[in-house]
Amino acid sequence: MTTQYWLVKSEPEAYAWADLVRDRRTAWTGVRNYQARIHLNAMRPGDRVFFYESVTTKAVVGIAEVTKAAFPDKTADEPGWVAVELKCGEALSKPVTLAAIKATPALADIALLRQSRLSVMPLQRAEFETILKLGR
Repeated sequence: MTTQYWLVKSEPEAYAWADLVRDRRTAWTGVRNYQARIHLNAMRPGDRVFFYESVTTKAVVGIAEVTKAAFPDKTADEPGWVAVELKCGEALSKPVTLAAIKATPALADIALLRQSRLSVMPLQRAEFETILKLGR
Protein backbone atom coordinates (compact mmCIF):
# COMPACT_ATOMS: atom_id res chain seq x y z
CA MET A 1 0.00 0.00 0.00
CA THR A 2 1.29 3.44 -0.91
CA THR A 3 1.99 6.03 1.77
CA GLN A 4 -0.62 8.76 1.93
CA TYR A 5 -0.06 12.30 3.16
CA TRP A 6 -2.30 14.37 5.42
CA LEU A 7 -2.55 17.57 7.37
CA VAL A 8 -4.36 17.79 10.71
CA LYS A 9 -5.19 21.06 12.40
CA SER A 10 -5.49 21.77 16.10
CA GLU A 11 -5.91 24.88 18.18
CA PRO A 12 -2.82 25.08 20.40
CA GLU A 13 -5.02 25.83 23.42
CA ALA A 14 -6.86 22.52 22.87
CA TYR A 15 -3.92 20.28 21.84
CA ALA A 16 -0.60 21.73 20.74
CA TRP A 17 2.41 20.18 19.03
CA ALA A 18 4.17 20.38 22.41
CA ASP A 19 1.42 18.14 23.83
CA LEU A 20 2.06 15.51 21.16
CA VAL A 21 5.81 15.73 21.79
CA ARG A 22 5.15 15.17 25.50
CA ASP A 23 2.60 12.37 24.96
CA ARG A 24 4.57 10.70 22.11
CA ARG A 25 1.28 9.38 20.67
CA THR A 26 -2.38 10.30 20.88
CA ALA A 27 -5.83 9.31 19.71
CA TRP A 28 -6.93 12.06 17.31
CA THR A 29 -10.44 12.46 18.69
CA GLY A 30 -13.16 15.08 18.61
CA VAL A 31 -13.47 15.52 14.84
CA ARG A 32 -17.13 16.28 14.05
CA ASN A 33 -17.09 17.21 10.38
CA TYR A 34 -18.39 14.65 7.88
CA GLN A 35 -15.74 15.34 5.25
CA ALA A 36 -12.97 15.15 7.86
CA ARG A 37 -14.46 11.85 9.06
CA ILE A 38 -14.14 10.46 5.53
CA HIS A 39 -10.47 11.45 5.58
CA LEU A 40 -9.91 9.85 9.02
CA ASN A 41 -11.44 6.63 7.70
CA ALA A 42 -8.99 6.69 4.76
CA MET A 43 -5.87 7.02 6.94
CA ARG A 44 -3.65 3.95 7.28
CA PRO A 45 -0.71 3.05 9.53
CA GLY A 46 2.48 4.49 8.09
CA ASP A 47 0.79 7.51 6.52
CA ARG A 48 2.65 10.77 7.16
CA VAL A 49 0.82 13.68 8.75
CA PHE A 50 1.68 17.34 9.12
CA PHE A 51 0.60 18.92 12.41
CA TYR A 52 -0.76 22.43 11.84
CA GLU A 53 -1.36 24.73 14.79
CA SER A 54 -4.29 26.98 13.92
CA VAL A 55 -5.70 30.22 15.34
CA THR A 56 -2.60 31.76 16.95
CA THR A 57 0.39 30.00 15.36
CA LYS A 58 -1.09 29.39 11.89
CA ALA A 59 1.78 27.15 10.82
CA VAL A 60 2.80 23.58 10.10
CA VAL A 61 5.10 22.79 13.00
CA GLY A 62 5.81 19.06 12.93
CA ILE A 63 5.38 15.64 11.39
CA ALA A 64 3.45 12.73 12.86
CA GLU A 65 2.66 9.23 11.63
CA VAL A 66 -0.57 7.26 11.69
CA THR A 67 -0.04 4.18 13.88
CA LYS A 68 -3.62 2.92 14.12
CA ALA A 69 -6.34 3.16 11.48
CA ALA A 70 -9.82 4.51 12.23
CA PHE A 71 -11.56 3.22 15.35
CA PRO A 72 -14.65 4.45 17.22
CA ASP A 73 -14.14 7.86 18.83
CA LYS A 74 -14.96 7.40 22.52
CA THR A 75 -15.53 11.15 22.91
CA ALA A 76 -18.52 11.06 20.53
CA ASP A 77 -22.11 11.06 21.77
CA GLU A 78 -23.39 9.28 18.67
CA PRO A 79 -22.07 6.34 16.62
CA GLY A 80 -20.10 6.68 13.41
CA TRP A 81 -17.46 9.17 14.54
CA VAL A 82 -13.90 7.87 14.40
CA ALA A 83 -10.40 8.65 15.57
CA VAL A 84 -6.94 7.53 14.49
CA GLU A 85 -3.80 7.14 16.55
CA LEU A 86 -0.91 9.45 15.75
CA LYS A 87 2.71 9.04 16.82
CA CYS A 88 4.95 12.06 17.21
CA GLY A 89 7.66 12.40 14.61
CA GLU A 90 10.02 15.31 14.18
CA ALA A 91 9.50 19.01 14.61
CA LEU A 92 10.18 21.11 11.55
CA SER A 93 13.34 23.18 11.85
CA LYS A 94 11.24 26.25 11.16
CA PRO A 95 7.44 26.49 11.19
CA VAL A 96 5.86 26.82 7.76
CA THR A 97 3.41 29.66 8.18
CA LEU A 98 0.12 30.08 6.42
CA ALA A 99 1.60 33.18 4.79
CA ALA A 100 4.51 31.12 3.42
CA ILE A 101 2.10 28.49 2.11
CA LYS A 102 0.01 31.18 0.38
CA ALA A 103 3.16 32.67 -1.14
CA THR A 104 4.37 29.36 -2.62
CA PRO A 105 3.03 28.77 -6.15
CA ALA A 106 3.41 24.99 -5.88
CA LEU A 107 0.90 25.09 -2.99
CA ALA A 108 -1.76 27.20 -4.71
CA ASP A 109 -4.24 24.30 -4.83
CA ILE A 110 -3.58 22.88 -1.36
CA ALA A 111 -6.73 21.94 0.58
CA LEU A 112 -5.63 24.19 3.46
CA LEU A 113 -6.29 27.22 1.25
CA ARG A 114 -9.41 25.87 -0.46
CA GLN A 115 -11.13 24.43 2.65
CA SER A 116 -9.60 26.41 5.46
CA ARG A 117 -12.05 25.25 8.14
CA LEU A 118 -11.47 21.53 7.53
CA SER A 119 -9.46 19.95 10.36
CA VAL A 120 -8.25 16.80 8.55
CA MET A 121 -7.27 16.98 4.90
CA PRO A 122 -5.33 14.99 2.32
CA LEU A 123 -2.18 16.31 0.70
CA GLN A 124 -0.57 15.37 -2.56
CA ARG A 125 2.94 13.94 -2.18
CA ALA A 126 4.38 16.97 -4.00
CA GLU A 127 2.58 19.31 -1.58
CA PHE A 128 3.95 17.38 1.40
CA GLU A 129 7.48 17.50 -0.01
CA THR A 130 7.21 21.23 -0.76
CA ILE A 131 6.13 22.02 2.81
CA LEU A 132 8.86 19.74 4.13
CA LYS A 133 11.48 21.69 2.13
CA LEU A 134 10.13 24.99 3.42
CA GLY A 135 10.40 23.69 6.98
CA ARG A 136 14.00 22.49 6.75
